[in-house]
Amino acid sequence: MKPMLKALILLSAALATSSFIPTTPSLLKQTRPGLVLDAKSKSKNAGGGGGFGNGGGFGGGKSENNKPKTRTVSGFTGSGTKALRNAANTFDDIRKQYGKDATSDLYMRSPLNDKDTFWFVGKVVRRMDLNDKNMEGSSVPTEFEAVLSQKRLIIEYAKNELRPQNFGGPYSKELEVWLAPGDSEMEVVTNKVSLVKVAGSASDISDSFAVADVGFNPEIYVGDEMKEGGLRVVRDEDGKPVKPVFEING
Repeated sequence: MKPMLKALILLSAALATSSFIPTTPSLLKQTRPGLVLDAKSKSKNAGGGGGFGNGGGFGGGKSENNKPKTRTVSGFTGSGTKALRNAANTFDDIRKQYGKDATSDLYMRSPLNDKDTFWFVGKVVRRMDLNDKNMEGSSVPTEFEAVLSQKRLIIEYAKNELRPQNFGGPYSKELEVWLAPGDSEMEVVTNKVSLVKVAGSASDISDSFAVADVGFNPEIYVGDEMKEGGLRVVRDEDGKPVKPVFEING
């Protein structure tokens, strides 16, 4: 693990479990408002975030192009299952081509477990050019469609593999997924970025969308993270930081 990443994870743990307030606040403003984006209030191709209350029951609906719109998942999704491998491999391919501008960071919260703590659970990515020869849909996916189409996979992985103690069992009834800009872990930890709640359902995905145009890269714990947990942050009900912006020196 890179030293900076390890330090960031340790810092996020300290901030999430203590009343520590940084002594070097910054004048930088938050880069995103605390919004709830509901796909149902958007146009058909606007995408949206996922109704994550019960974990969803996604099948493999087809688009107008006769392409699957969602990743089919049945029950427990371990780290070696086909759906997760396909999602991760697709993520790698798209990420190499489009970079962080096509990427969104994922956080999950269980209000029944800890309403203030948001755990980093991975990233999604999407193709962004209709002229891309590998594009299978007939529209550019939105970041919300990238989540909705893989919602069940994301949730099953997080609650069974990554954080069962926070997302599994009695805590799995009201799981929420929140978004941050791609590769913004540092900005999120230092309270410069608010999280955006995803709301909606698979029915809000455009008929021109194809799930092959998006990928999911799951967070994987290594080393000390196996025992102590990984990146997490404290936010309010709107996804906004509850403490001042600060800088990490060095």
